[in-house]
Amino acid sequence: MVVVAMALSFLTGCSKKDEVKPQEAITFSSYNDTKVGVCIYQISDNFMSLFNEELVSYLTSKGFSKNNIIVYDGANSETVQLEQVEKLIDQGVDALIVNPVNTSIVKTITDKATAADIPLVYINREPSGDEEQRWEANGLKVTYVGCDARQSGIYQGEILVDLGLDKLDKNGDGIIQYYMIEGAPENVDAECRTIYSISTIKNAGIRVECLLDDVGNWERDTAATVVEKALTNGLVPEVIICNNDAMALGAIDVLKKLRIVPGQDVYVIGVDALPDALSAIQDGTMAGTVFNDYIMQSHRTADVVMSYLQGETNEHYVGCDYAKVTSANVKVIEARLKNGGK
Repeated sequence: MVVVAMALSFLTGCSKKDEVKPQEAITFSSYNDTKVGVCIYQISDNFMSLFNEELVSYLTSKGFSKNNIIVYDGANSETVQLEQVEKLIDQGVDALIVNPVNTSIVKTITDKATAADIPLVYINREPSGDEEQRWEANGLKVTYVGCDARQSGIYQGEILVDLGLDKLDKNGDGIIQYYMIEGAPENVDAECRTIYSISTIKNAGIRVECLLDDVGNWERDTAATVVEKALTNGLVPEVIICNNDAMALGAIDVLKKLRIVPGQDVYVIGVDALPDALSAIQDGTMAGTVFNDYIMQSHRTADVVMSYLQGETNEHYVGCDYAKVTSANVKVIEARLKNGGK
């Protein structure tokens, strides 16, 4: 079922290099019989669910038939996703949009799509620089659309730095004790958010001590289990840094369960700006998040696809910016979301 997601247009745009040609001159009916295959690593992921809903909505607004937009859930399995890509190619799709389970399978997917002369757009999880250079060198019809994960980690670090050492350092030892809850192994976004959030804090002259670095698989319940085990073992953090909001919300669930006050005893931060996270920021239980603009990304993904279908060329990298969300601006952002981005 497709739910039309809320539009948002108030964030910064791409650089000139990343601009995608507008599609106003193309009639909607020209895409009515066009088949688009969409492979999502795991539809139950909150962010990817929002992204997929907005992508389908935007494509249909441009004249694609909903029946010809084939969406597959990869169930977080490389094997499953590769089989789905092959199936879509066999079905004769005109374009592929892939959110890879892991970037290690990108070369294989690219080779399969290229051999079938099907334009391909990767989303959300950026392939390696070597792979993108291969697209460029060989003139392949392949593009990545998404944000630079390093920026999201930097923004997480900056939000915490802005809170100040005096506020964060609950035990007064001059060191910030923290948990790091990572998204998934071999995931570029998880790696960058983990590295750059901490390096940003260190670069601000604040000393840190890692009490826990574990994997939450992007899931609320999994993160809750990880955090509860660490807390019951006596590891007391001052900050819990999570690679996404779902895991941050799971951490908050456990803190409340154990009568530890989030936002007072422990500061929790995430990425994505999910609705529940925005509410948590407003009630003070979450220190902040970083908005991962699924609306901008999904629209630019569709625009790249349409450009390829019209026989045009595209940049191999189309980037979008994240945005910091704190108590200072959360009400403005939530209001704009509720009003369709206006």
